[in-house]
Amino acid sequence: MTDLAQSMTENSSRAVWEQVIAMPAFAISLTLGSYQLGRWLQRRCRGNPIVNPVLISILFIGGFLRLTGTSYETYFDGAQFIHFMLGPATVALAIPIIHNLERLRGMRVAVLAGIVIGSLVSAVSGIGLVELFGGSRAVAVSMAPKAATTPIAIGVSQSLGGIPSLSAVLAIASGILAAVSMEFLLGLIKVRDWRPLGLAAGTAGSGIGAARAISIHETAGAFAGLAVALNGLTTALLVPVLVHFWPK
Repeated sequence: MTDLAQSMTENSSRAVWEQVIAMPAFAISLTLGSYQLGRWLQRRCRGNPIVNPVLISILFIGGFLRLTGTSYETYFDGAQFIHFMLGPATVALAIPIIHNLERLRGMRVAVLAGIVIGSLVSAVSGIGLVELFGGSRAVAVSMAPKAATTPIAIGVSQSLGGIPSLSAVLAIASGILAAVSMEFLLGLIKVRDWRPLGLAAGTAGSGIGAARAISIHETAGAFAGLAVALNGLTTALLVPVLVHFWPK
């Protein structure tokens, strides 16, 4: 009888907890709070790109869900408003583009060429790596749009028979990797111009890379915002063609 009462109490507590965490106020506060924690840690580390707020947020929220035994679906029910805001946030990247429109007009050919080549290299290398290590075609398709923004990567993967959740993880991971490494890599080859830094950040790192570029310099942010939009469009056009002609 005691065991039955204990079991009922535990089940009741679990049900109450799941209702609490699924509440938008709680889930959104958890998400924004973890991101603010990441920003605080990055400031404490003097802006070190390795201490990336997005990565810290993912680790913090993932650990919290793991410790509390909460499913991602339950958390997402409450935090989906933030997912909805991805669209407006991406559109907001156009603001620094407008402020630097004159600079962009003089580099149209170079910008377009860089984005198309970057998108093509990302897709081909993604598919090639999976094929090289014996992965399935579904994984290869999921890997191909990794450099695009998460919503576009998910849409492209889903339409081609990939695994949307894997594409989302790869897109976020690519963005974090680009944000962490872009300054070091471009410094290594002695690139000091903000324009190619921003272009590389937006092409290889999508929104996360662009956010890092904006925090560094407005010009870098302008080119990163443009790269995010054009790379998303280029990826959506190129990847289906590559997948169609890739040997099965």
